[in-house]
Amino acid sequence: MRLRAAGPGDAGAVAAIWNPMIRDTAVTFNSAPKTVEGLRAQFAACAAEGRPFLLAEETGGAVVGFATYGRFRAGPGYAHTMEHTVIVSQQAHGHGVGRALMAALCEHARAAEVHSLIAAVSAENPGAVAFHEAQGFARVARLPQVGRKFGRWMDLVLLQKFL
Repeated sequence: MRLRAAGPGDAGAVAAIWNPMIRDTAVTFNSAPKTVEGLRAQFAACAAEGRPFLLAEETGGAVVGFATYGRFRAGPGYAHTMEHTVIVSQQAHGHGVGRALMAALCEHARAAEVHSLIAAVSAENPGAVAFHEAQGFARVARLPQVGRKFGRWMDLVLLQKFL
């Protein structure tokens, strides 16, 4: 496996990983599918702002995961706190892909003088909560019933890591 920056030609592969999770799971409260055009714009925005949009690739070139981070909240007081996204394809779970992506994100964020990374995780995804705790994140809050998907209210768990 290798990590590399996403380019415009990778948008379809990222959508193929992300959209089933949006459509079929409660790991994200988002219900709007990602489009190739929207992802290309996201890749370009990350590059323009000096933020990563990293891909994890198998030896044969198949994309099996991705990671990025962006502003936690607007305003200059939050400039050193970022919220991240790490998504790994189902077939790549348990193979170190998420750990490699998270390590690379943390390294990039430290170099960019980010002080704090935030993970906002669906409480219906205990595996992701455990993953973050294993990577040194601490639970800092549980926000009851702040998300709605599949006709039900869902809690959000916030985890934080100081870099």
